[in-house]
Amino acid sequence: MAGIGVAVYPPRMKRALCVVVLIFVALAPPHAADSGAKRPNILFIVADDLGWGDVGWHGGFGKTPHMDRLVREGIELDQHYVQPVCTPTRAALMSGRYPGRFGPQALAPSNLRAMPLGTVTMASALKSIGYRTHQSGKWHLGARPEWIPNAYGFDTSYGTLTGAADPWTHKYRKGHAYEDTWHRDGKRLDEEGNATELIAAEAVRRIVQKGAPWFIYVAFHAVHTPVDAPDEYKRPYDGATFHADPGKQDSRLRMAAMVSQLDAKIGQFVEALEKSGQREKTLIAFTSDNGGIESVKNAYVGAVPDSPFNSENDPLRGQKNTLYEGGIRVCAFANWPGTLAPSKSTAPMHVVDWLPTIAALVGCEPRADLKWDGVNQWPALVGPAPPAGSRTIYIASKRGHALRHGDWKLIQPSRGEPELFDLAADPYEKDDLARSQPQKMAELQGLLDAQRAKDEPNLPPDLDGLPE
Repeated sequence: MAGIGVAVYPPRMKRALCVVVLIFVALAPPHAADSGAKRPNILFIVADDLGWGDVGWHGGFGKTPHMDRLVREGIELDQHYVQPVCTPTRAALMSGRYPGRFGPQALAPSNLRAMPLGTVTMASALKSIGYRTHQSGKWHLGARPEWIPNAYGFDTSYGTLTGAADPWTHKYRKGHAYEDTWHRDGKRLDEEGNATELIAAEAVRRIVQKGAPWFIYVAFHAVHTPVDAPDEYKRPYDGATFHADPGKQDSRLRMAAMVSQLDAKIGQFVEALEKSGQREKTLIAFTSDNGGIESVKNAYVGAVPDSPFNSENDPLRGQKNTLYEGGIRVCAFANWPGTLAPSKSTAPMHVVDWLPTIAALVGCEPRADLKWDGVNQWPALVGPAPPAGSRTIYIASKRGHALRHGDWKLIQPSRGEPELFDLAADPYEKDDLARSQPQKMAELQGLLDAQRAKDEPNLPPDLDGLPE
C-alpha cells in the first residue's frame, strides 16, 4: 500500500478545510426517520421589508394572487416572529440561534461577518446529508470575499453581499467600500437587468437543474428601498388612487408594483416546480425579514425616487426597527401539497425555529450541542398547535429587547420605561399593563434577563475597525 502523504495548504484554504471538518463533525449522518425519509426539496423565500398590510391575504393594497393561493392551500403562519431588522433575522434563520449570541455586530444591519466561520447553518446541515444548496439574492451576513454564502455551506451564490442594492444599477451606497456588490460566488459581476427578475431567474435555473434533493434560499431585495419595478407590474394598478399628493401617489404605486413583482416571481417558481414534476416533493416556506417601513429616503446609487408613502403594517402597531408587533410579526406561510393541510396556525413561532424544524424533518441530527435557541415546530405544523404558554420568544436589538411568553409580551427599550401587553386581549398593543401587573412584569423581566445573559456583548476582535 502506498504511503499517506501530508498535504500542505495555504492559510486561507486551511481555514476553509477546518470549517468543513467542524461542520461534518457536528452533524450526524442521515438516518431514515419517518419524516426525514421523504427528503423534500426546500424552497425558502425571504422578502425584504414586507409590511403586514402590503399583501392580498391581509386585505392590503398589493395584488398578490400567487401568494394568496399558497396561503389558502397551505398553512398561514399567523404569529410568525422575526427580528426588527434584516441582518439579525437572516443570522437567526441560518443558524437556529438568536443573533445576539454572536455579538453586537449581529444585532443591527451590517456588512460585517454576523456569524463565525464554522457555524453550522441551514445550508451546511442540509449539504452534509446530500442536498445541493443554492443562494440567490441578498446575503447581508458579511460582505467580504471570505464571508460569502459559499463559506457557510452553499454550493453556489448569486446577488448582493450587502444589505440592499438599487434594482437597476445593482449598486449599494455611493462611496461605500462595498458599493459594487453584485457577484456570483464572490466574484464581482456586472450585468444588466432588474434585480428581482435576475434573482428569480437564477432560482428557476436551480429549481429545474438535475439532481435532488435541493435547498434553494431566495432572499429578494423586494420590497426594500429603492422601491421600483418594471412598468408591466404597474399596469394592474391603472386608475388606482392611493393618495391625493402626486409624490405619495407615485411612491405607493411603485411599492404596489414591487409587491406584485415579488408575487409574480413566486408564481414563476411554482410553475417551474409543476412543469418539472417537483411540486409535491417541495416544501415552500416564506417570510419577511421584518415589518414594513412606512416612509423612507433612498440612499442607494441610482435614480429611483424617495418613498414618502411606502409600506403598511396596519392593524399592527409599529414598523421596521421597532419592537412592536408591526416590526417583528410578519407575513409568513408554508406550503407542501399532500403533506401540509390548509390551515391557519396561531402557534407563536420565531424564524430561529426553522433550522431545528427542517433538520428534524429531513433526519439531520446534531452530534454535538449546537446551542440552538429554536425549537422543532414540525409537530405544530402537521398537528394540533401547542398552547401559547409553551413557547418563549426573545428578540434583541440595538434599540432594546422584547420577550413574549405565552400571550404576554414585555418590551424593554434602551431608553424609556418598559411596556407590558396581553396579546390575547390586546393584539394591537394599545393598553400598557406594566404598572397594573407588577407580578407579571417581574416574571417576564426575569425571563428576559436570563436570555440577555446568554448574549455576547463584545465585538469579535478581528472585526474591529472594518467597514460596516
